[in-house]
Amino acid sequence: MRALVVEDDPVVAGELVRALGGAGFAVDHASDGQQAWFHGDVEDYDVAVVDLGLPRLDGLSVIRRWREAGRRFPILILSARSDWTDKVTGIEAGADDYLAKPWEMGELVARVRGLVRRAAGRVSSTLQAGDVTIDTHRMTATLNGAPVRLSPLEFRLIDYLAHNPERAVSAGELAEHLYGAANMSDANAIEALVARLRRKLGAETIQTRRGFGYLLAASAT
Repeated sequence: MRALVVEDDPVVAGELVRALGGAGFAVDHASDGQQAWFHGDVEDYDVAVVDLGLPRLDGLSVIRRWREAGRRFPILILSARSDWTDKVTGIEAGADDYLAKPWEMGELVARVRGLVRRAAGRVSSTLQAGDVTIDTHRMTATLNGAPVRLSPLEFRLIDYLAHNPERAVSAGELAEHLYGAANMSDANAIEALVARLRRKLGAETIQTRRGFGYLLAASAT
């Protein structure tokens, strides 16, 4: 999954990037509203975490511009404002959730995961794809009930495919969501990653649709 953190405080931003990165997200960071609006307008994110008090362009304006441009990724607002009217304003601007400061990082990560699941039409943190079970909360996978040791990148890849069932995902799209904008990789690296997953999860687990990309052999539920 690929996340955009929009926060002008470098200490808070660093904490958010580390927490979401540790939860399996490829994370990009924007430190002001103009930069955030540009990233969200041209890049493909699965979720955005947005502070409201931003320089150059405030967070509510960023969210409104994204929604007016048809950007549909889920958005979690972070704000020092905890009054219910501020929450209503944020939701009406196009946000999906609102978390007032100070917050617990564990709650923030859980809310972000929940937004991504719901956007993909999922209600559970456990996804099933054939004989493979993926636990998005614990970041683990099992094959026929037996634990399979996956690297963080391997888990991100199978997790992203599971969140996009019945659709062939191109190597370029996988690279964006695995590595983020600052650390893009090439198709050969994705192919090697898929090959390692096939050795661990079974050769038929991930199919190749030539000219289209990769997809799981069975739809996740």
